[in-house]
Amino acid sequence: MAPKFGLVLEIDCEAFPSAKNSSISECATGSIAWAESVIVLLPLLQGGVCGDSSCFRISNVDGSSKGGAEILIQGNTAVELASGLHWYLKYWCGVHISWDKTGGAQLASVPSPGSLPRVKGTAVKVERPVPWNYYQNVVTSSCEFFRGLEFCSALVVSVSLIVTNVLNSRNIPEILPFYSLHGFQCSFPDKIPVDSFVWWDWRRWEKEIDWMALQGINLPLAFTGQEAVWQKVFKSFNVTDRDLDDFFGGPAFLAWARMGNLHAWGGPLSQNWLDQQLALQKKILSRMIELGMVPVLPSFSGNVPVAFKKLFPSASITRLGEWNTVDGNPRWCCTYILDPSDALFIDVGQAFIKQQMKVKVISFSDTFNENTPPTNEPAYISSLGSAIYQAMSRGNKDAVWLMQGWLFYSDAAFWKESQMKALLHSVPIGKMMVLDLFADVKPIWQTSSQFYGVPYIWCMLHNFGGNIEMYGVLDSISSGPIDARTSYNSTMVGVGMCMEGIEHNPVVYELMSEMAFRSQKVEVEDWLKSYSYRRYGQSNVEIQKAWAILYHTIYNCTDGIADHNRDYIVEFPDISPSSFSSQYSKRRSISVVRKHPRFLGEVSASLPQPHLWYSTAEAVKSLELFLKAGDDLSESLTYSSGYDSQLLINGNAHRRYDLVDLARQSLSKLANKVYLDAMDSYQMRDSSDLNFHTKKFLEVIMDIETLLASDDNFLLGPWLETAKSLATTEDERKQYEWNARTQVTMWYDDTKTEQSKLHDYANKFWSGLLKSYYHPRASKYFTRLSRSLQENRSFQLEEWRRDWISYSNEWQSGKELYPVKATGDALAISRSLFAKYFRSLEQFLKVLLNGLSEHAGATLPRYSYICVQGGMSGDGHGNGDAYGSTMMKTRGAIKLRTCASWFGRKEETINVGQHEAGPLRHMSDLAMIYDNVNVEPLAAELITQ
Repeated sequence: MAPKFGLVLEIDCEAFPSAKNSSISECATGSIAWAESVIVLLPLLQGGVCGDSSCFRISNVDGSSKGGAEILIQGNTAVELASGLHWYLKYWCGVHISWDKTGGAQLASVPSPGSLPRVKGTAVKVERPVPWNYYQNVVTSSCEFFRGLEFCSALVVSVSLIVTNVLNSRNIPEILPFYSLHGFQCSFPDKIPVDSFVWWDWRRWEKEIDWMALQGINLPLAFTGQEAVWQKVFKSFNVTDRDLDDFFGGPAFLAWARMGNLHAWGGPLSQNWLDQQLALQKKILSRMIELGMVPVLPSFSGNVPVAFKKLFPSASITRLGEWNTVDGNPRWCCTYILDPSDALFIDVGQAFIKQQMKVKVISFSDTFNENTPPTNEPAYISSLGSAIYQAMSRGNKDAVWLMQGWLFYSDAAFWKESQMKALLHSVPIGKMMVLDLFADVKPIWQTSSQFYGVPYIWCMLHNFGGNIEMYGVLDSISSGPIDARTSYNSTMVGVGMCMEGIEHNPVVYELMSEMAFRSQKVEVEDWLKSYSYRRYGQSNVEIQKAWAILYHTIYNCTDGIADHNRDYIVEFPDISPSSFSSQYSKRRSISVVRKHPRFLGEVSASLPQPHLWYSTAEAVKSLELFLKAGDDLSESLTYSSGYDSQLLINGNAHRRYDLVDLARQSLSKLANKVYLDAMDSYQMRDSSDLNFHTKKFLEVIMDIETLLASDDNFLLGPWLETAKSLATTEDERKQYEWNARTQVTMWYDDTKTEQSKLHDYANKFWSGLLKSYYHPRASKYFTRLSRSLQENRSFQLEEWRRDWISYSNEWQSGKELYPVKATGDALAISRSLFAKYFRSLEQFLKVLLNGLSEHAGATLPRYSYICVQGGMSGDGHGNGDAYGSTMMKTRGAIKLRTCASWFGRKEETINVGQHEAGPLRHMSDLAMIYDNVNVEPLAAELITQ
């Protein structure tokens, strides 16, 4: 049912009848026309007010003009127009637009008809400081994302109505249609559409491309459907379909097959898949070009089917080395590569380029991605680079080679200055661009003399494996591109977002997208105040405080470590407890509050190291602030991510993306500590303690499961259902589901006794996955661990691995159905879990300081904000049970007996006060279950009250 209230993008079809014939638009009908309040989008010619750069201009106009227009937005391409529209909506109307899965669009702040805010002065012009804004990663095409719901979709989709055709290389529209923006139509389909990048259909791609335009992206990767092109090319070299079945990877593993890391894994690809993807790619390229974008298409990097060895016996074809196999068996790895110095290389490369659509594009090639050349001789490397470019240029004389600079970071031992120069200078200057892929954390431009004169794009990598983890380096992305562009002899020509997975951490991507139009560093603290207002549609003191904390903790990582989510719930350690270092327990026991010790650094290197770069106690404080603001923000579409149409329109949606994500992360980090406590108990041969911590770890998993089930955007079901929806036969359906299940669990090949080296690389915090996979896996491990203590024998690691691998293989081939719609109230669940696990420190201290009689019977869960056991000195009464402490009135000294894992053992006690309401004496000895923070200032503040 259409909403009673909606904003609509309306086209003046009478004035521009040719718009009716546009391949990308139809005239909107049945809309509410707001003649008093209109934004006009009108392209302007290159060389006008923009000079030699790209820009958009926002200006005030006389309301008496056609349609009552108040605001005029101009730009020299449709991307600039969309960017200008987005900029105006953000900074004058308070609108927020993110992926649907991360909250979608917040439109509540759009002014009423006839009162659009006017810009300061007569006009505002924003220029690009660098020409390019790049988007995507070669891995992004296979990493998993899904859209939780679709609402206010025309906000994104309709932007592409701006132009219809591109006449020339300057991307000037053939016609200049008069489009009047009255707002955006919100649509609510009966069935929630869900999908993922690898499983996307045109409807979802259309939304993504228009989202790109709003963000100012003009250089997107376009890799869809290339297997169909390769099929035609390789068949022209007499390769058969059967040969290609052993060459192409399955849908969820295409990215790695394209890079030559694996072959056939998850395959073969049906002709239906090949044709379907090629048709989709044609639509993708058409839309990108209509909007004035320059697509980045693949080119030949040397990867060939094994059949080439027999077909061309004299060609220089070698097998690549082992790639993440467990037993060295090359059945899935070790693909063949045609030496670029061989004349056949140019023939194949030229044939591929000519098979692609005849459009202005940039060609992408990564011959050496995680594949080291056979020699470090500069002359050889130079010849390889030259041959690769020749293959491109013979197919397209205007070819520009774009390559990832990841190899210069990941294989720095090989790529020294002479090797880098040999590769980069093998192509004429101006015919190659390099992506400084990890510039947000490990910039190569700073250590390579600006890549030795070759143009480069400053990129943010940010995400690996599509993992769900709140993480960011806001200070780096707000200043790094500016530092690079203004540095001496800078060759920077763009900015880019190269994440392996999308649809998470919207604050990071909003700021990074703005850097395409920022000439000066952004003051992040001020920017976040504006961001929080836009995101939730109102100003809230608690939320602003929460975001200030998040900025200095979760979103300001400075340790230089690539962020994979390796929390123990989703990447359960495959180790024997005996591998823990002998110093582990001791170091954890004597930790000092103020030094924030890194406990995990004391553990054997075989133990996965969860990334922890911030004070978790501070992050929990931000969660508490979010909860306090819950009622006030219940009308926010981004604080709440529901799917019911009337709920959305009336502002009563109750799915809370940001809240759920923050609560999830807080509980996940807590679970890491609980796991380590369990290992400590095992080391001490304490069965009772081990059982307690085991129970608690499994309980946390199921509590997170319940939390995630309350939000559409954290469900396993949509990922599996969307995969199956592309199938046309039962065999395809089984294959696609296996692909989807395998990628998020074991990922790659295993044996009965050896798990995949890439297990959990693409782990996900999804409801359904926690309950059916992560929880049973951990339970099986802890059951064996407990049994080994009971039977007084060593832990049988091999038996555990067999059990886990067998279960994983069964799960990957499973057919169980999982929910695609959320259940439960996210706010209520979050509040309940906060009370269960994170009791307020301030509340606890007030109990100690203000006299205990009024708090008789108050308890603290053992895994709460502070972990204590309590009792009264000398009288033998009031001892707390195994799960917490009982507070009661006492005139004697109060002694707190700490949890076993923090100050040695249970028997240790700490004097924290004398008399009924005496001051705390040893506040630094109170340990936080989260991390050790200094609580003295808070205690002092409370004492003086």
